[in-house]
Amino acid sequence: MSDLENKVIVVTGGSQGIGAEIVRMLARHNARVVIWDVLEEKAQELCKELTQAGNECMVDAINVADEEMVKAGFEKVINAYDGIYGLVNNAGITRDNVIIRMSTDNWVQVMNINLTSMFLTSKYAVRHMLRQKEGSIVNLSSVVGLMGNIGQTNYAASKAGVIGFTKSLAKEVAGHNIRVNAIAPGFITTTMTEKIAQEIKDKFLQNIPMNRFGNCEEVANVVIFLLSSISSYITGTVINVNGGLYM
Repeated sequence: MSDLENKVIVVTGGSQGIGAEIVRMLARHNARVVIWDVLEEKAQELCKELTQAGNECMVDAINVADEEMVKAGFEKVINAYDGIYGLVNNAGITRDNVIIRMSTDNWVQVMNINLTSMFLTSKYAVRHMLRQKEGSIVNLSSVVGLMGNIGQTNYAASKAGVIGFTKSLAKEVAGHNIRVNAIAPGFITTTMTEKIAQEIKDKFLQNIPMNRFGNCEEVANVVIFLLSSISSYITGTVINVNGGLYM
């Protein structure tokens, strides 16, 4: 068991997929979980599941690319819990297309949700963490941010940006007992990836040395590790969770 009991942790994009598994695992470690997601109904369903099991949970329908909403969201958290220990920047979208067909709107949307949001959430979280003189931020990048992918120039650029952002912020706040790390998942089985045609999945598998896809729990385990004091001397790092797809 980690030392996350009663720690207040905000998870963006926490209503489904990897985010939902992170939320569930935090609840199993008795953390006080705050779910930020524009899919409010799904987030409320998950929160109800947790509270029925005896865990603390809060939901806010925050658009993480909207600075005023982010600022107000943190104020709600501080008013409710008088502090924040952890932030998991998981919210993300894809708007895939080859570059000659990609609209400027699709580029901007992906950058705003996947990268600008991390600047906004981290900016306001760090203000509170500085007062407490402790905190841990975990940013979700992607294997695509490391190796690139056809039809995903916007997504790959945003996820590569997450890595540079993580390393820079880690250096800024390390002296204040605040750690910042990133995780770069590979092909993880979710509701979204289950819809991909089998022949495409088989092609992906040929490039994964472990010869299988990952699952959400395997990513969530690393989040728990990076949030807790077990990883107390780790900051500014990127942990790959990809079965060897990229080394």
